[in-house]
This record gives sequence, structure tokens and C-alpha cells, in this order.
Amino acid sequence: MEEDYEAVLCVKPAVHVYRVPPRASNRGYRCAAEWQLDQPAWSGRLRITAKGKTAFIKLEDKTSGELFAQAPVEQFPGIAVEGVTDSSRYFVIRIEDGNGRRAFIGVGFVDRGDAFDFNVALQDHFKWVRQQNELAKQAENPDQAPKLDLGFKEGQTIKLNIANMKKKEGAAGNTRPRPAGPGGLSLLPPPPGGKSSMPTLPSGEQLPSSLPAPTRLPGTPITDSPLSWPHPAAAPSAPATDVWGDFTKASG
Repeated sequence: MEEDYEAVLCVKPAVHVYRVPPRASNRGYRCAAEWQLDQPAWSGRLRITAKGKTAFIKLEDKTSGELFAQAPVEQFPGIAVEGVTDSSRYFVIRIEDGNGRRAFIGVGFVDRGDAFDFNVALQDHFKWVRQQNELAKQAENPDQAPKLDLGFKEGQTIKLNIANMKKKEGAAGNTRPRPAGPGGLSLLPPPPGGKSSMPTLPSGEQLPSSLPAPTRLPGTPITDSPLSWPHPAAAPSAPATDVWGDFTKASG
């Protein structure tokens, strides 16, 4: 199914085709000196397609899409596509007619960016072809694939710091219960390293070891309750007078 599918890799709307004279030596092609750049033999669009692992460079008419020539490419870089030595916008491709006849023609791009895209499209395709070939070899010979060795080598050791683990476990198990306050409420312990609430004394002075006993007032016991001042004694009441005395004496 993949062999029948044809993918389009690149399309360039404006290219020129030139006649290339036979190469007299092994040196590269030179377009400026040997081609008639101002008189192209044909102009149209270029399209690169891929069918399986083979790429095809197709020269087509801009309007009708009729095929002018095509060059199958089975390897890049290779003899099917060569760049010229004096420009990056021109290439020499080998076209075939399907009957075994081949010819070399020159192809030139108007824009330098189009020539760059043409080159990159072929590079990416054959990079994918190499990856597919490597995967196929690994599938045929899985034993030859590199294996990941996670075992210890001879003399190799590792070190585990268990002391820190024990300290952490001991710290988690030595939690002290919070003291309970009145009413069953738990009180938070004082913060570590907190400042003391004791007053600071000048250097050389010390707090007395014992506080003096509270002063006892006359007639008042010393208790834990707030100090009660003595109330003034009530004045003795005057003896009641007998308002009926005179009548009593009179009757007597």
C-alpha cells in the first residue's frame, strides 16, 4: 500500500530548463560560461514527489499540468542530481522517458530560496530512507541491536547513606504529646529558641532566692485570695429609752 502512495515533497511555480553541452572532463558543470542563461529552452513549474523510497523531479506545464520531463532519483547526492560549481541556483538533472533513454538538462530557479527548498526536500526524503533501512535491518536481526546494560561492572560499588534515613525515622517517632490545659485544651509548646519573658537585670545583680512573706494586717488572716482591708467597727448603739416610763410612774 505504501508503494502505491505518491507524496508531494515540494512545488516551485517558476523554473527554467537549459541545454547542457557534453562534459569534456571530470570537473563540475559551469552554467555561466557554458549555458545560454538568457535563452532557456523551456519554462514551467517543478514538482518533487516520492513513491516509496524513490523521489521524482517532474517538470510540468504551468497551466495544463502536462508532464514535460521527469527525473527519478534513487540516491542523493548522486548522478541524478548535481549542482553546478559557479552558482547555487542551478542544477543538472538526469531525465528519463520510460523507454531507457536518458539525457542531462540544466534546471535554474529564479529565486535563491526556491533552490534552497529544492535541495532540502531531497535531503529530508533520503534521510527518511536511511532511517527506514536501519529499522528494517534491526527488525531482521534483533540480536545485533545494541542492548542497554544496567548491571554492575566488575569492582563497581554503590554507597547508601542509611544514617540519614534512621535520623529521619527517629525524628518522626519521637513526637511528644502536647500538655493539656484547663478544660482539656492542648497547649502548644513554646517555640524553640524563643526569648525568655524574665526581666533582664543589670550585670552583677541577681534575683532574690525567696520573696518576703506578705505583711499581715491586724485581724486579717493570710490567704490566697486577694487582700481584704479591715472594715471599721460599728459604733455601739445607744440604749433604747423607755418612752412609757413617765406613764408607768404616773400610774404607780
